[in-house]
Amino acid sequence: MFGFKNIQSLSDDELIGKYKKTGDNSFVGELYKRYTHFVFCVCLKYFKNEDDSKEAVMQIFEKLLADLKTHNVEKFKPWLHVVTRNHCLLALRSEKYRQKFEDGYKNHQEVFMENNNHLYPDSEDDTEIKLELLGDAIKLLNEEQRKCIELFYLQDKSYNDVAEITGYDLLKVKSYIQNGKRNLKILMTKENE
Repeated sequence: MFGFKNIQSLSDDELIGKYKKTGDNSFVGELYKRYTHFVFCVCLKYFKNEDDSKEAVMQIFEKLLADLKTHNVEKFKPWLHVVTRNHCLLALRSEKYRQKFEDGYKNHQEVFMENNNHLYPDSEDDTEIKLELLGDAIKLLNEEQRKCIELFYLQDKSYNDVAEITGYDLLKVKSYIQNGKRNLKILMTKENE
């Protein structure tokens, strides 16, 4: 085990090399001390929220324990910046997709299933369950229908946009959406029985 002063005097490359060789987390701990503020600032730029940024810092350094063993890192700080940026973008993208999915579902709920909310309002739990069921049902559609439904309803693309993105002709797109809606209603009805 290295002494406290010895670890601090090592370069980033030396710390990584010794970590790979020994598996001793104290070497990554020193990198954590050196770069916590740097990673936090990068995260804050993306999340614009201190709590989310602090949580991301912890997740990134936990992931580094595995990544540093398998990646050949030549310049640690630029590599860490890329890892941090990718982590933030992935987190934002998945949150944005989840939010779009929920918004798309709520906006188009009547299209997918009969809805008597005015008579029997859903609780938050019911809405979450329906969102999960809808997500599962969409995955069961064939690829053409799934792509068209997701683009049209969840990403608010026009028929023409969907045709351009997928390469399907306009009549096919309309057919896939119509058949996809019908199949979703059938799948959701089965799930609710």
